Amino acid sequence: MKFVFGDHVHHFGSPWVMGIVNVTPDSFSDGGLCETTETAVQHALRLVEEGADILDIGGESTRPGSLPVGTQEEIDRVVPVIEALRDKVNIPISIDTSKAAVAQASCEAGAVVINDVTALEGDPRMGEVVAKYQAGLCLMHMKGTPKTMQDAVTYTDAVHEIEQYLSTAIQRASEYGISSDAIMVDPGIGFGKHLNHNLQLIQASGAIAKRLNRPILMGVSRKSFLGKLTGRAVHEREAGTAAALTACILAGAHIVRVHHVAAARDVVAVAQALRTTRETTGDWDG
Repeated sequence: MKFVFGDHVHHFGSPWVMGIVNVTPDSFSDGGLCETTETAVQHALRLVEEGADILDIGGESTRPGSLPVGTQEEIDRVVPVIEALRDKVNIPISIDTSKAAVAQASCEAGAVVINDVTALEGDPRMGEVVAKYQAGLCLMHMKGTPKTMQDAVTYTDAVHEIEQYLSTAIQRASEYGISSDAIMVDPGIGFGKHLNHNLQLIQASGAIAKRLNRPILMGVSRKSFLGKLTGRAVHEREAGTAAALTACILAGAHIVRVHHVAAARDVVAVAQALRTTRETTGDWDG
């Protein structure tokens, strides 16, 4: 599976670990941890030392019930962090935003991937920005907005409906001149889904990727469905996260988006070995 951004072409062997850097006061797991440029940069550098393959910088919380922040405020949060990291790291930097102006400022600062939770539906200029900067693009499924996404969640067939949405989003991107090779997809675990929907999407992640012929990103780290399964609070969900990451990788995920990179690297090493054994021998005995 190929992923192209700018002059870089990546062929996925082992899954990527995407490290989360939330420059926000209100993210569900780490709000306030990286509220200043200095703390965010130090956190990002620590994630790189732990083995992150890509950094995802965000300046606006998308947790359930969250409200949007102003464009300039979001720019002021993320751009100094990206500028500071640009010459300090040799891995790709992603900007997690649904605003074209934030994406453009971030690309000018050094970001090379745009992670849009609205799949180009939130801002009519986003597709133009992705095409202009030849950025990689992550298209995510979300039902409604962060404020409303967990209200009245219903699907007839969640996997099929979300896969069709992502297929349409890929077509939408092509209308801006964005190559499908520049796109990864994200089914949006926890974004307008109940527990059973999340579990179905994890199990089907590899099949969705194959049918869409695009790398799939899975964001399960510390999310509320793990709390429902384990009864654990947000900061007590690392074991549950590891189990969910393993399931994602065994199913065929290409990128896992996590808070704790060091732990995820261990999960990837073990789960990828198991996946390779299964693919080459057809069983678990190799």
